[in-house]
Amino acid sequence: MIRKKISLCLLVMFLSHFVLAQNPERVNITDLTKIVSTNSHEITPDGKQVIYLKSFIDEKDKEEYSYKSQLWISDLSSPYESRPLTSSEYNVSSVTLSPDGSKVAFVRPKDGKAQIWILPLRGGESQVVTSEKNGASGPVWSPDGKKILFSSTHPIWQIEGEPTWEVQRPGREHNDEPNYKAINAGQAKEEVTPNPDGSLEELRAYLAKNNAKGDPKVIDRLNFLGERDLNPELSFSHLNILDLDSKKTEKITDGFQSFFGGTWSPDGSYILASSILNDEHPDLTRTTEIWKISLKDKDAKVFFSLEEHSVGAPNFSPDGKWIIFRGMNVEEPSYNMSMLGAIKPDGSGFKWLTESLDRSIGSGKWAPNSQDFYFSGANQGGFSLWKVNVGNAKIDPIITGPQGVTSFDIKGQNLVYALTKIENPSEVYLADLSNKGAKQITKNNESWLAGKKISKPTAHQLKTDDGFTVDYWVMEPIDRKEGTKYPTVVNMHGGPSAMWGPGEASMWHEFQVMASKGYGVVYSNPRGSGGYGKVFQKGNFQNWGDGPAADVLGSLDAAMEKFDWIDGENLVLTGGSYAGYLTAWIVGHDHRFNAAFSQRGVYELTFFMGEGNAWRLVPNHFGYPWENGVKEILDYNSPQTYVQNIETPLLIKHGDQDLRTGVRQSELLYKSLKILGKPVEYVRYPKEGHEMSRSGAVHRRIDRMGRIIEFFERYVEHSNN
Repeated sequence: MIRKKISLCLLVMFLSHFVLAQNPERVNITDLTKIVSTNSHEITPDGKQVIYLKSFIDEKDKEEYSYKSQLWISDLSSPYESRPLTSSEYNVSSVTLSPDGSKVAFVRPKDGKAQIWILPLRGGESQVVTSEKNGASGPVWSPDGKKILFSSTHPIWQIEGEPTWEVQRPGREHNDEPNYKAINAGQAKEEVTPNPDGSLEELRAYLAKNNAKGDPKVIDRLNFLGERDLNPELSFSHLNILDLDSKKTEKITDGFQSFFGGTWSPDGSYILASSILNDEHPDLTRTTEIWKISLKDKDAKVFFSLEEHSVGAPNFSPDGKWIIFRGMNVEEPSYNMSMLGAIKPDGSGFKWLTESLDRSIGSGKWAPNSQDFYFSGANQGGFSLWKVNVGNAKIDPIITGPQGVTSFDIKGQNLVYALTKIENPSEVYLADLSNKGAKQITKNNESWLAGKKISKPTAHQLKTDDGFTVDYWVMEPIDRKEGTKYPTVVNMHGGPSAMWGPGEASMWHEFQVMASKGYGVVYSNPRGSGGYGKVFQKGNFQNWGDGPAADVLGSLDAAMEKFDWIDGENLVLTGGSYAGYLTAWIVGHDHRFNAAFSQRGVYELTFFMGEGNAWRLVPNHFGYPWENGVKEILDYNSPQTYVQNIETPLLIKHGDQDLRTGVRQSELLYKSLKILGKPVEYVRYPKEGHEMSRSGAVHRRIDRMGRIIEFFERYVEHSNN
């Protein structure tokens, strides 16, 4: 009898675990591997098909995953058939159609370096057309389809001549170090035998040799932190042109400045690109200009610049009469909105087009009438699509609301776009230029979503006492029963100028998993969020803690008043990056949460300026610590200042190679709490940087999501009513 009872208990435990982990009617943790998205859409010149990159996760063996980016083509007439154009064996990027639509160029690895390949659409194998030792990227077809403009990156020691800015190494001047770049790279202008016991020149040659091997790394630049490793050496991006007939490549820019975002003039006689001549060290440069490169004599000069503004990404209208570009005032770089401007090819007629919209502008495409320009941007919880008329700057909404346009293209009267909706993380749609008659042309996610129960957020607003209107959303747990209380997650976004909402794709899976596990979800866009204009975004100036925390907690309080199923005795909290900061700030000031999970955050702001590659957030949002009164403001806004007040059980997560926020931040918070005897656990992911939750190793992303649920389950109770 005892044996039967034990077996029955084990069976019940197993079945309960199985239902929790593998419920076919709910979005599961491992459904992360089933999500498909598309980008880089481009309609063929005849308007009959659209090519795009299809991104998905491939599971080779159990828990062995790899990311895939494959080129696909879909018909734009029913039944909207789709097929792959490239094998999934190699990932491709930067796809672009030739002007006549007969070929597509893209970037794919070759012998460990990114190179440009061309694939005929009427049949045949793709062929590599570049062999750049530093790799090639960003292909752009010439108007006649006979040449390709592309970029290549060169370390400083490959650039001829000497930089004009001041040498950064103290006590080392140009006049006593005639080949500054070469010595830093372990090369000498003249043959000098490395010898630690020799002359000064021989000693320097010995030290330079070691530096060239990265043992040690000598750092003399300001922005020496990459994403996952040190980045002590400067490099510059330059433009090249490949002649497809002669197979010859010509480098058309040079020097100690980068050229990027290049575009051909309509007659193919010159190139416009973003660049700036570095009169000071590039790490100190905050602006870009639009440069013109003549293809006749390779003369490069400034085409358009604007004081205290960064301008770039030029885009010719189809009739060649206008150039639209992006620009932003850099006096307050964390708060000013990026805008679209227009100028004529002769340099006259400059005007801003989207200043009145008060939103940061993303990518854009010209309509065939050469008068309307379509563009996207974050907007009140979605990623909207607008058009602006270049003549009168009139702005019209095309796609708005609780959905997100992630990529789009226009050809003739066709508008094709990828859309994130509450019901589906990403599908491709076809419509006219006003988005009338929209038809879904892909079903990439529908098969695995079939039969899944989806929690749909409801939108609400909070009016704060100091004049802000805060958007927040509430998601019910799946299969909610009337009269039953449910634990609820407050999930917060980072940035701090990021934005969440039903049209934001990155959190679709996480929110649905939480709802499927029996949690309500409350999320908001507190002051400082993007998508609401400059005044709202600047609402967190010198105020990362009190104001945003009040918005988050006020949204929770308002949600609890509206929804009696939210269990105020079973609340949990989480967020990453800036929201990791905000998680620690809140639990240091408020004790209502049963548990909290702080992810890849910053907790001591003065030290953050030294450790993270996102260090400019400190001076941009607060000022420098040595300025009058700023250190006191930084200390007040640092969660570490209140560590002794934290009572909430806390799980802290960071990646070993996260140099954006700096892993020592999490060590400081964890060690402090451990010394204080507080309930704390620390998770460190090997080989991962700041983007682990979005693009890290898939098995670690699954592990992270599982740990969130498991940790919260230790401290909440689910009603059995």
